[in-house]
Amino acid sequence: MMKSIVLRSVLSVLFAVAILATGGVVVGGEAAAQTSTQQNSTSTRIGESGLTLPRFVSLRASEVNMRTGPGTRYPIDWVYKQRNLPVEIVDEFDTWRRIRDWEGSEGWVHQSMLHSRRSIMVVDDWVMLRHDPQEDALSVARLEPGAIGRLESCGDIWCVVAVQGFKGWLRRNDVYGIYADEQVR
Repeated sequence: MMKSIVLRSVLSVLFAVAILATGGVVVGGEAAAQTSTQQNSTSTRIGESGLTLPRFVSLRASEVNMRTGPGTRYPIDWVYKQRNLPVEIVDEFDTWRRIRDWEGSEGWVHQSMLHSRRSIMVVDDWVMLRHDPQEDALSVARLEPGAIGRLESCGDIWCVVAVQGFKGWLRRNDVYGIYADEQVR
């Protein structure tokens, strides 16, 4: 039996855009109700591919099957319906990657369904995308839980992201898709 899990931020969800009093906009998908910020998992090691484990990547397609084991003979456990969703690769076997999503669910996907382009997902609460890396900086957009964007760079506290055509700064602890001590250039 295939259990199809549709993430809260699915393609069928239309992104809301509304002008705020601050001159920003509301951008995002439906709220991701139960989020996990397991942003700092296990110690780093080298996988079969020669790349470090664990590491963050993004889903390449708008429909990705997550299986119970590394191969097509294993049953499909979940079906992700959101392109660019950030996931964490925690293990490798041949051309298969064991991934973990923001809720902590794990399973196997084929490497062709993943790409190394980094993305983030807003977790827990609405956040303001800022013009500058400061709490009191002008708002560019208001992002709801489940909003997905491209990670461009990240320092100790603030990250530069692009979400639905808006570019700005978010605090790193407001998003899933980057480790607590990781620097992205």
